[in-house]
Amino acid sequence: MKLRDLLEGLTVLSATADLDMEIPGVSYDSRTTRPGDLFVAMTGFAVDGHAFIGKAMEAGAAAVLCERPAEGVPWVQVENSRRALAVAGANFFGHPARVMTMVGVTGTNGKTTTTYLLKAVLEQTRGAKVGLIGTNQNMIGAEILPTERTTPESFELQGLFARMRDAGCTHVVMEVSSHALALDRVYGVPYQVGIFTNLTQDHLDFHGTMEDYCDAKAVLFRHCETGVCNADDPWTERLLAERTCRTLFYARHAAADLRAEEVSLAMDHVAFTAVTATEKIPVRVNIPGSFMVYNTLDVLGAALALGIPLAESAGVLARVPHVKGRVEVVPTPGKDYTVLIDYAHSPDSMVNVLSTVKGFAKGRTIALFGCGGDRDRGKRPKMGRAAAETADFSVVTTDNPRTERPSDIIADILPGLGDAPHVVVEDRVEAIRWALDHAEPGDVIVLCGKGHETYQEVGREKRHMDEREIVADYLKDH
Repeated sequence: MKLRDLLEGLTVLSATADLDMEIPGVSYDSRTTRPGDLFVAMTGFAVDGHAFIGKAMEAGAAAVLCERPAEGVPWVQVENSRRALAVAGANFFGHPARVMTMVGVTGTNGKTTTTYLLKAVLEQTRGAKVGLIGTNQNMIGAEILPTERTTPESFELQGLFARMRDAGCTHVVMEVSSHALALDRVYGVPYQVGIFTNLTQDHLDFHGTMEDYCDAKAVLFRHCETGVCNADDPWTERLLAERTCRTLFYARHAAADLRAEEVSLAMDHVAFTAVTATEKIPVRVNIPGSFMVYNTLDVLGAALALGIPLAESAGVLARVPHVKGRVEVVPTPGKDYTVLIDYAHSPDSMVNVLSTVKGFAKGRTIALFGCGGDRDRGKRPKMGRAAAETADFSVVTTDNPRTERPSDIIADILPGLGDAPHVVVEDRVEAIRWALDHAEPGDVIVLCGKGHETYQEVGREKRHMDEREIVADYLKDH
């Protein structure tokens, strides 16, 4: 592709590079740059790509796309190199998102469950082939692809869209993280539907304040045709203050286009009546928890926005199985206690899952949890407080400590627990074994924080750790 075609849609401030040169590839990391590449020097959260222009040229880059002119190399100057990478990626791969129906889901909690449920609705009501992008994994129809982050960098994202298009996908349902919106990873993606689940404290190590966190998520609703939004969430008004989209509101309590009434909660499902101005449809989904009312309403709302009647969507939802790592039951044959795995890693999500468990536990609700290292320290005591208020007993341990000392992270959690019954077991494997050792008949042990993850980040490496295997190994020994 000629450089000028790669830059189509961008405002070029100045250039020394030959715009008619052929460009075989694009890179933004000098370690992966190949001969002939256009190297995009991005200003990032942690590093400035302009500092690596020399290394990229040594690796064979043909030209540099940058925000500041570079000495001694062919360059093209633009105002925002992050957005330029997104535009160049769309050009390079032939704008794959334009030929598929795009749905983006943002919010603190519920994104993964929402995407899986909506994927099932689209497949089973419309015969669609659906691409899925998210925290658990990426999927092209039934094919599973590994994922490193919730929303890939823009160039990889466009490449993934292209794989989905080439595989015959008609729809893409994706989680859109606040990082992705703030860092322009989804810049220029034409979303037909944007979904907002909720907003509670998370990622303030990156955003700084809840207001900035909300404003990052608000970007999606300036780049979609229809916003499907939670009218019960107190941040919705700010989120939509500058929206350019149509809106469809869902709620359990507030006035809304789509409401849940006659809600019934059970240990293995939720049920309610979905009510619009013209119809009332019974709904059941086989995942417990009051939060699932919202995770189901947003799916129904998105389906309505895409022209799928409530009754059709409800029929699919009644048949959908559990989502991995979301209130997932771990087999404990022969034992008189229950073990659940859940991705809950924010105070609100902890309260949600533990409150759900308390509603059906015959014995104690035991929360095993920690907090991630190198992330928002302010939420750590709030996690402790959430456990203190909703669990009968807590086992405080590590999550992904990364480069922090686990003992320091735990020390930040403990003030929130106060005098609530708890024990500290720093090693997570030993903590799980301790919880199983001390389980009593009827207890429900909730392993919070890891969910679908089968690894633990220690230092700068990922070490294999699957909590399902830990429980199974324990049971073999006992």
